[in-house]
Amino acid sequence: MKNMEGQKVPDVTFRTRDGAAWKDVTTKELFAGKKVVVFALPGAFTPTCSSAHVPRYNELAPALAARGVDSVVCISVNDGFVMEEWGKAQHADKVVFIPDGNAEFTEGMGMLVDKRGLGFGKRSWRYSMLVDDGVVKKMFVEPEVEGDPFTVSDADTMLKHLDPSAKAPADVLMIGREGCSHCARAKKLLQEHGLPFDEVKATPRNLRAATGKGSTPQIFIDGKYIGGADELEKYFAQGK
Repeated sequence: MKNMEGQKVPDVTFRTRDGAAWKDVTTKELFAGKKVVVFALPGAFTPTCSSAHVPRYNELAPALAARGVDSVVCISVNDGFVMEEWGKAQHADKVVFIPDGNAEFTEGMGMLVDKRGLGFGKRSWRYSMLVDDGVVKKMFVEPEVEGDPFTVSDADTMLKHLDPSAKAPADVLMIGREGCSHCARAKKLLQEHGLPFDEVKATPRNLRAATGKGSTPQIFIDGKYIGGADELEKYFAQGK
C-alpha cells in the first residue's frame, strides 16, 4: 500500500447520482480550500463497512466538525446508484458518499487491490486520511494482512489524531414507549445536555431482560444503567 502524505489527491471526476439525475463531482469541488476527512472501504452494503465504519463516522462527524473539518467523505469502488442507496439505508446524513466507479481515484491513491477471490473484482483497500486543500496531511492505512483488517482507519482514531484530548460523545440508549410523558421529559433532558441517543421501543420482555423493571423510560449511558427520568435528572445534577 502507498502512503500519500504530503502529496495531492488524484484529479478525478466522480459520476454520482442526485435523485433521478447524474451529477459530476470533481476532486476540486470536494477538497479545494477545505479540510476533509476521507475514509475508503471495500464495498457498500458489506458487513464491517455497514455495521461499524460508516455509522461511527456519522456519529462523530459533529466532533470532527468542531475541530475544523468541513466534511466527511466515504469513497468506495461502487457505482453511483449503489452508493446513493447505501447512503439512504445507512441514514448517514452527515457523510458524503462518493462512488469511484471506475476506480480512478483509488488507483491514483495506490490503494487498488484485487478482490476477485470474493467475486468483487478490483476494490479499495481500507484506509482513512485527512486532506487539507487537496493535500494529504495524514493517512491511516490498514495493515497488509489476510482478510479485511479494521484497526486504524476508524473515526475514533481520526478524532484522536485531530485532538489527542478529545472525548467521544457518550453512547446513550433509551428504552421508551409512545405517549410516555416521562420519556418525553428524559428526551428533553438529553437534548438540553447535547447528548444524541438511540431509542428502542419497549416491550415487557426487553424491559425485564435489560433492567428488571416494568416502567419507562429506562436509560443507559456508556454501558452504565442510569434508570428512569428522575434518575437521569439526578445524574445531570451531579455534573455528569
